Amino acid sequence: MATISKLSSNLHHPLLSSSHPNTPSSFPNLSFIPIHTPNRSSPPSALLRLRFAIKPSTPSFLVRCSASAGNGSPTKRTTLHDLYEREGQSPWYDNLCRPVTDLIPLIETGVRGVTSNPAIFQKAISSSNAYNDQFKELVQSGKDIENAYWELVIKDIQDACKLFEPIYDQTDGADGYVSVEVSPRLADDTQGTVEAAKWLHKVVDRPNVYIKIPATAACVPSIKDTISLGISVNVTLIFSLARYEAVIDAYLDGLEASGLSDLSRVTSVASFFVSRVDTLIDKMLEKIGTPEALDLRGKAAVAQAALAYQLYQKKFSGPRWEALVKKGAKKQRLLWASTSVKNPAYPDTLYVAPLIGPDTVSTMPDQALQAFVDHGTVGRTIDSSVSEAEGIYSALEKLGIGWSQVGDQLEAEGVDSFKKSFDSLLDTLQEKANSLKLASM
Repeated sequence: MATISKLSSNLHHPLLSSSHPNTPSSFPNLSFIPIHTPNRSSPPSALLRLRFAIKPSTPSFLVRCSASAGNGSPTKRTTLHDLYEREGQSPWYDNLCRPVTDLIPLIETGVRGVTSNPAIFQKAISSSNAYNDQFKELVQSGKDIENAYWELVIKDIQDACKLFEPIYDQTDGADGYVSVEVSPRLADDTQGTVEAAKWLHKVVDRPNVYIKIPATAACVPSIKDTISLGISVNVTLIFSLARYEAVIDAYLDGLEASGLSDLSRVTSVASFFVSRVDTLIDKMLEKIGTPEALDLRGKAAVAQAALAYQLYQKKFSGPRWEALVKKGAKKQRLLWASTSVKNPAYPDTLYVAPLIGPDTVSTMPDQALQAFVDHGTVGRTIDSSVSEAEGIYSALEKLGIGWSQVGDQLEAEGVDSFKKSFDSLLDTLQEKANSLKLASM
């Protein structure tokens, strides 16, 4: 099986041609960093044991974004290609930084889209010198710090959209998207979120951009309004089935309210978060401490995700949906987010391998992506044990764990985390701006 560490050095990509105006004429030298493979002991449930066929592997490598030069190299074929071609799931990459050309070998590996968020940009911009020249120009031109931030982000998003545009074209707008999130400060501002989505859509000006809107109570109406304007949306921070159903309804309402005769270019994904659910519920189960409770550790997230897929199938069928299909409407695909494993005792593909199914997306950060390429098994798993998932979901409720309360807590924590990342980055940029001003005196 091909791994990211075994990619060949001969890269033939149209965007690397010397005649292409937006890319260098040659691909820079590529480098890798070694990582230790996490513990891949058996997962703590019969449900999961049935789903994993993890093969031992030798130490492997991980593609890393760099400050000044691209890295990584292409491969001929990986399990990511099989994931899409055989099972209809699109593998996306949950990271973005400069140089954006680092994405090219990942595209060759089978990656079909990119997700970003304020935390990703906080890490990228604050830890790299690759943004310094543009930031200096922005500050010297009189841009304030927040506007300068958005200029940095928009350039990355536009450059990434260009790389994925061939996939977007080949799939007639079904895949090849790059996501950019509205300011996390707007999570409780319905109309402000709509205005921010309109602005981002206009300034990015790429057909394959997704505007990310959080699935907070205040922003669910924003989703409907943004979709009704013909703007494609990635709905993020979904942690419960109840909120997921509200998100689907907002998408359907938006399509119906759009007045468009052709709905084929208005698409959406619903980002259902996974690993964070186990992180919180596992703590609750350990606090309960009974053998029954402890036996349910590591099972909640995948069980709820399996039920989300059942809800997806139900909502995107029937007369209402069929009427929209006649106008070209596309399903709002489920996107599995937060797929990295937080507990080293769990298999490193725990939040990828059991969630494979058609018309879905799995967005993976570096380690989850590398792990699945290295030893992931491709096969439809998302609906292979639905009754068992229902049993786990109910068993947790009987122990006093309220799914709505879990969803509310995780949503609040997610919004707060993104706000802190956003504010921290603006503080960092302000410090850089102050240093530039002092240096010029």
